[in-house]
Amino acid sequence: MFAASFLACSLIGFAPPAVAESGAVLLEDDFNRAEKDDAKEQVGGGWGTNSKSRAKGNKQVDLVEHDGGGALHITMHPEADHGVSVRHDVSAWKDGTLTLRFKLPPKGDLGIDLADLQEKSVHAGHLLIVRVKPDVVELRDHKAGGMDLARRERRQAGTVTADDKQVMKDTVLRVKTAVAPNEWHTLTITTTGDVLSVSIDDKPVGELNSSGIGHPTKRTIRIAVNSECWVDDLKLVAD
Repeated sequence: MFAASFLACSLIGFAPPAVAESGAVLLEDDFNRAEKDDAKEQVGGGWGTNSKSRAKGNKQVDLVEHDGGGALHITMHPEADHGVSVRHDVSAWKDGTLTLRFKLPPKGDLGIDLADLQEKSVHAGHLLIVRVKPDVVELRDHKAGGMDLARRERRQAGTVTADDKQVMKDTVLRVKTAVAPNEWHTLTITTTGDVLSVSIDDKPVGELNSSGIGHPTKRTIRIAVNSECWVDDLKLVAD
């Protein structure tokens, strides 16, 4: 009896974490709403921001009118000591497709940072990020690359090894692009196993194959902005 009970507990304890079923819509937001007090940061929809802790409470995220509906306007405040992070937790998922519409000013940027705050081998749960600027798109595997805790400590201490440098090179893909500023575009990000693929306006931009991308429990979406951008019609579907 004891052996059977121990085995059952062991199997339960080592069961893989539940992940969203294929086709499940994990998050969908058209930002078609308004703040009760326009002077305050009231994103709603389950979103949170880092403005209180990193921008001295200054408003950085605003709900604005767009095409008869709404959109999210994000602007890093001059007093901020970190880029803007607009965060939403979702059910755990492994593979999926995230689509959204975005608009950038000539010097704007948009980052989509996928994270798992329960993953303690990396800084702040960072797994991977896609960053779009008018002239370049960057795909980066944070987990296997620069956000690995030991590697990050060596980076900060200035003691990176030759192996660190090679790994950090192999976990990043930069692709020159021409994203027209001040126009709306559609961004599509897909993770399939260890492969991260990106397209803009239904045209492939690039693919990065790296081990950290296959992390089995992605749980958080962070819209990461270091300057300014607009975001609308965001949808995440598990594959």
